[in-house]
Amino acid sequence: MFIDTTIPYRVADISLAEWGRKEIEVSEHEMPGLMALRRKYGKQKPLKGARIMGSLHMTIQTAVLIETLVELGAEVRWCSCNIF
Repeated sequence: MFIDTTIPYRVADISLAEWGRKEIEVSEHEMPGLMALRRKYGKQKPLKGARIMGSLHMTIQTAVLIETLVELGAEVRWCSCNIF
């Protein structure tokens, strides 16, 4: 798995990245609407130039949403609001 170290981020335990990627792939199958958007509009990049930020509990489903926004062309920054 490729991890881009040029992007500023904070991860509590990067050794869980491979497990997390597998969980994201499972969730993608459970979120057909977002996957349909990726297939239909991914190449067109309709969100190119959009800058989207969010603060929401970081769940696997949130990761699928973020990756969809990026695939559609948006620049995304996210801040988890988890208190743990």
